[in-house]
Amino acid sequence: MSATLSVVNLNVSEEKEDLPIDYFQLKKAAMILRAMNHKLRLNIIQLIDQHKKLTVTEIYVKLRMEQSVASQHLAILRKANIVLTEREGKFIYYTLNYGRIKEITYFIKELLGV
Repeated sequence: MSATLSVVNLNVSEEKEDLPIDYFQLKKAAMILRAMNHKLRLNIIQLIDQHKKLTVTEIYVKLRMEQSVASQHLAILRKANIVLTEREGKFIYYTLNYGRIKEITYFIKELLGV
């Protein structure tokens, strides 16, 4: 559902511009940014990037954390579509979704005007 929000233009004139807001997309973007804005999750992302694919066991051993903590953080990253899972036999490997990370990087640059 979209709504319209009137925003004051930053120009000298007092013109108003209608800005459509998609609240679903806004909430989704906030969830993605929150998922990446955590020290442990950033460490997990860097670790997976270095090794290309890892199991939850490899992640929690290398980062010296509890298995349940690693699993909780991986679930948040998976929900934000930042990490992907693939099963090989009895093991589940985590890999980075580089396409998604590029989208997020582009979105942040757009927000910052870089």
